[in-house]
Amino acid sequence: MSDLFQAAGLTPHAPTPLAERLRPQTLGEVVGQEHLLGPEGPIGRMAAAQRLASMILWGPPGTGKTTIARLLAKAGGYEFQQISAVFSGVADLKKAFEQARGRRLAGQSTLLFVDEIHRFNRAQQDGFLPFVEEGVITLVGATTENPSFELNGALLSRCQVFVLKRLDEEALEALLAKAEAVEGRKLPLDSEARFTLIAMADGDGRYLLTLTETLLSIGTDTPLNAVQLGQFLQKRRPAYDKNREEHYNLVSALHKSVRGSDPDAALYWLARMLEGGEDPLFIARRLVRMASEDIGAADPLSLLLTTAAKDAFDFLGSPEGELALAQCVVHMASAPKSNAVYTAFK
Repeated sequence: MSDLFQAAGLTPHAPTPLAERLRPQTLGEVVGQEHLLGPEGPIGRMAAAQRLASMILWGPPGTGKTTIARLLAKAGGYEFQQISAVFSGVADLKKAFEQARGRRLAGQSTLLFVDEIHRFNRAQQDGFLPFVEEGVITLVGATTENPSFELNGALLSRCQVFVLKRLDEEALEALLAKAEAVEGRKLPLDSEARFTLIAMADGDGRYLLTLTETLLSIGTDTPLNAVQLGQFLQKRRPAYDKNREEHYNLVSALHKSVRGSDPDAALYWLARMLEGGEDPLFIARRLVRMASEDIGAADPLSLLLTTAAKDAFDFLGSPEGELALAQCVVHMASAPKSNAVYTAFK
């Protein structure tokens, strides 16, 4: 068979992706999630004691959910078994449970990792209950959606829920340094382009490594600037879902930035929502609410500006009308705040 590959000028095995080559071998090597994995973190304590509880890992893509599950199994001496709720059904679950029961009889514990566990329907989720209760499996479920909305209460009551955070700039920079060490060379980027690359990843470590691998494949040592980097990689849209968890996260971030008098942050979150495809009229309604609740009598002009921004958008449309929303957001974030009217009325 290898002769066939050689005759075609191909290698029998495809190169291992950079993300796989950089996969941590111990929990201490995981970048980010210190609040969970550190010596004082709940998962770190479990691993040190080699006594794992069933858990749900809730976080955005590329934050280490699968890696953490694998390393927990390794640290505790568990047999690691993985299924995906996207591709698995009842028959796959039954087979996994039977295998775990057989291992238990032989004195071997099983960590069953279920990726995208929120994709299972309620009946399928109920199927885990007896096996978790009896200790046949230690369940580690991974989800990008709020477990309170997507998972059965009965299953949640038997699992601890841990929230994984998007990787911050420091963690992503550490990941880049590891990639460069493995490859034995620096990325062909100037300092501004390097910062831009990290921003493009939007807290997703796996995506950052995918971009890094693409950059390393171009075979040049001439540093790219930020503009050239954007042209080469074709910047993706930030993660956003208008109907689910990320929608409410960004609405909350915009509201808190205005309330906290941070115009730069408020403008950033407004841009994230618009870039993600949010309805500008929905944003305008939220701004009217903020002007009434958080600014109130301290700056009555804010309420007039929010309604004027809505009218301006109706008149101009997108994208020109978005500037009116941006002007309004900056004014509101810079304005004095008072919730006295809101509090008194409530």
